[in-house]
Amino acid sequence: MGTRVAACQVLLRCLRRAPSSVFSPPQFGSCYLQPLCIRCRLFCSSSSSQSTLQSTQNNRSELTPLSRKPVSELSLQSLLDMGFTDLQAEQISDSVSKLRGVSAAKHALSTLTALFVLGLNPSSVLKLLEKCPDLYTVKESVLQQRIGNLRKLGLVEGSLQRVVAYYPQILTVPVKTIKHAVVFLREKCLFTVQQFTDILRESPAVVLENRRQLEYKFQYVYFRMGVKQAEMVKSKLFRFSLDEVRCRHCFLERRGLYETPDKKGQTLIINPKLESILNVDEDTFLSDVAMASTEEYEVFKRLMARECLEEEQQMGSIDAESDDDEEEEDDEDEEVEGKSAYRNRRKK
Repeated sequence: MGTRVAACQVLLRCLRRAPSSVFSPPQFGSCYLQPLCIRCRLFCSSSSSQSTLQSTQNNRSELTPLSRKPVSELSLQSLLDMGFTDLQAEQISDSVSKLRGVSAAKHALSTLTALFVLGLNPSSVLKLLEKCPDLYTVKESVLQQRIGNLRKLGLVEGSLQRVVAYYPQILTVPVKTIKHAVVFLREKCLFTVQQFTDILRESPAVVLENRRQLEYKFQYVYFRMGVKQAEMVKSKLFRFSLDEVRCRHCFLERRGLYETPDKKGQTLIINPKLESILNVDEDTFLSDVAMASTEEYEVFKRLMARECLEEEQQMGSIDAESDDDEEEEDDEDEEVEGKSAYRNRRKK
């Protein structure tokens, strides 16, 4: 009798200490735990009859499929266990249900797990997913691959989390696309490895920017403004559109406050730094750099918009004329070929 009581006490201790998880049922050794009444019956019964064992096995076979089924679908309880509040869990559940297709519901749980492993807290994860709901549809393996690639590019712990929180769309960009951006900025624009890492940290949206516009913006700042790569990175150039850069630069230039350097990089006046031109709000730019009023700048922006429109129209007409010339040349070539073929037939 004492042995049976001791066995029951050991079992109760194991049950109390057995770890439980949202994703898997409690386990005892390598076997899934059975109901307490069945365990006690095995330990405490004086004779282990065949019928008792058979009924125990039947009960176990009935319980096993349910107990071994992993939690793979998103539920309010699983979100609460992750640390979300009731309101946050409902918001995430509603967001997933609004997305079309089954991929969101299928990958949402693994996506949340990957973001928590990255070191983000529940509030940060919720804000991140509100900015970019497409993350719900990304597979966990793909997400881990993209995070690993960002680490390889120099985004260490801390920087990586800030980049993802600031621009979560970076995790929806294929690794191949980011590699193309690396090659472009390093080979076409001659940025160093460290400079590219700084660009990626400060302006992650650059990986999705149109390559032609990106190249034109770089060439404008490099040749037209005479600014080198190091100053571009310091001023966070790639956070701004070409129109913003050109508008502020031309405004200063026409007011005599900026001059394009010569071949030796020299100017007759001291040009303001690119950082003081771009990396400030409009009021600070007008008062400290351009020394002009808001009305003057608004009039100038309208004039610049009209000039840009006229340039685009001229470029479009030039492209159309060049296409027409090519078609005329093709027609002439076909006509010449037809005449030569006719002469060859006459000779025969």
